[in-house]
Amino acid sequence: MRRPIIIGNWKMNMKILQGLNFLEDLEDIAKQMDKDYVLFDIGVAPQSIALRPMRLSAEYILIGAQNCSEHLSGAYTGELSAELLSEVRINFCIVGHSERRQYFNETDEMVNEKAKILLEQGVMPVICVGETLEQYEAGQTKEVIENQVEIAMKDLAIEKCVIAYEPVWAIGTGKTATAQIAQDVCLLIRSKIAEMYDLEKANKVRIQYGGSVNPENIKELMDCPDIDGALVGGASLKLDSFEKLIKYKEA
Repeated sequence: MRRPIIIGNWKMNMKILQGLNFLEDLEDIAKQMDKDYVLFDIGVAPQSIALRPMRLSAEYILIGAQNCSEHLSGAYTGELSAELLSEVRINFCIVGHSERRQYFNETDEMVNEKAKILLEQGVMPVICVGETLEQYEAGQTKEVIENQVEIAMKDLAIEKCVIAYEPVWAIGTGKTATAQIAQDVCLLIRSKIAEMYDLEKANKVRIQYGGSVNPENIKELMDCPDIDGALVGGASLKLDSFEKLIKYKEA
């Protein structure tokens, strides 16, 4: 049984005190949840300067970075080292997010290098893949996703990674892939992993859906057999909506 994982990606939102107050309330909610809580993971990814204080305050909630460098150390001004993330006991790091690919020209090769370094440092990579609207409308989803997976996830301890399928056309647009579309692509990803590695490892990999996830669609998405969690943007910034997301079983 794969352990579901729901992650809030705060992007460039939340001041430190604001985030700490949010985390405190989220921790209280987690403590009050029934025994089913222990069957899945909850995480948040704040801005990098808030990682250390958030990690010190977290007991039930995983704390993750939104990005790291593909280099372990060196003269790379402004970058964030996986070695430093490991030192302060950060649980996971998102790599290859569509906004990083779009605004900072990150390639699948760079994503692969980041994932390798994170694994070496004992930090779980959350590896994002997804197609643009143009690619989706042109019927290129299968080709694009398989190519991203093949390059970005080459030669990894893949069972220690989380994969997030985030169709670019559904991020921050209010558009959401139907549960069936999301399931089909997550199954495609799992099948490609099985082809690259083996079926046993593929069946261990946790695959999230990300793209305008909200309290109204979370349960239908989580009920899909190949969707093991959600990478959530805007709906993770308000406590009431994030609470509904992590309590999707009660809906």
